[in-house]
Amino acid sequence: MSTMDERTEGERGRVRITGLKAMELRNSTGQSLVRVETDSGLFGVGEAGVAGPACRANLQWLESVLIGADPLNIDKLYHQMMGLQHFYQAHVPTISGVDIALWDLAGKILGLSVSQMLTGRFRDRVEIYYGGRVPNWNDRAAIDDWVAKLRAHPHGYRTVKVDFQLPDDALLARPFEQLMPSQSLKQSDLKVMRDGFATFRDALGWDLDFIVHCHNEWDVPSATGICQAVEEARPLWVEDPLQVFFSDGYKGLRAASPVPICTGEKLEGFREFFPFITEGGIDVLHPDLVWCGGISGGRKIAELAEHYGIPVALHNCGTLVHNMANIHFGACVRNFSMSETRLYERPYIAEMGGLDGFDMVDGKIAVPDGPGLGIELVTEVLRAELKEGEPFWQ
Repeated sequence: MSTMDERTEGERGRVRITGLKAMELRNSTGQSLVRVETDSGLFGVGEAGVAGPACRANLQWLESVLIGADPLNIDKLYHQMMGLQHFYQAHVPTISGVDIALWDLAGKILGLSVSQMLTGRFRDRVEIYYGGRVPNWNDRAAIDDWVAKLRAHPHGYRTVKVDFQLPDDALLARPFEQLMPSQSLKQSDLKVMRDGFATFRDALGWDLDFIVHCHNEWDVPSATGICQAVEEARPLWVEDPLQVFFSDGYKGLRAASPVPICTGEKLEGFREFFPFITEGGIDVLHPDLVWCGGISGGRKIAELAEHYGIPVALHNCGTLVHNMANIHFGACVRNFSMSETRLYERPYIAEMGGLDGFDMVDGKIAVPDGPGLGIELVTEVLRAELKEGEPFWQ
């Protein structure tokens, strides 16, 4: 049997990229599907962390690098795309979608899955978790019902990410505005959180795990207080407690926090992740493959994190393409932990791949064995789910 390198060399130069297309589906959190077409008739699909019109505009800027290129030269193309500066700088979310599509395409050319092409698999099943909002902390019966539904879910999830409920705005130091950075909490607010998470942990039990979901909103004293308030409930980590970009505030928070700190979903490219890893600002890295540079960018970031003993969990609010990219990534990255998903709440995610369901055991999904990402998208479903006003693969 030929080796991976021999198989690649045997196909190199035979296929050329001829077209780049994108479109946005409904309920896709502002992300777009990307399609890289070739003169062989084969094509690869990816997902970009940007809306359809912006994605198509940035694909035009990438044509100078990609059209006519050999799609098997993925690392070279990744560096060429990321190195664009004049007249416009590289748009990393669009490049992320192209990179995922190139890996899917390469797998189809070589007859191998993405995870087989990368490192081979460290694991054949990848843990996934979902997010939600717990009912009112004062309504224990509603919380118990919520936990019962979690336990009864056929996917068998073992971890859930939860938004915490804020006290009434009258208790806050100033009116709360979601997604606004550097907001403040008072001790009375933190007491409500401490009691609420104690109730939640009691209802959840200790055989399931949870993550505390922030949105990059808090100032350092408030974020420190949140971490202290949830300590006894023992979350896996507190996610995105501070503003998006690196600052010494992250180092100060990590030093003061009794629970692990996690961030990364909106960081782009290796350079934005670098200080979080090397300066000791976090305990868990949380990239999103459709933002950070695709599979190629994510692997480079994960390899650096491994040198510092930092686990990698993946953010994901996307479609089936995004999910399958995460699953292959999780299979072939040694320091991988788990991936977020929306499989549980969006039926079209399975339908767009013609799937009746997913091979799930105890919250772990089987890695597909087919070529590339291991999926074939169903045209009828894509058309039905196309966002209003979006062109079909343009």
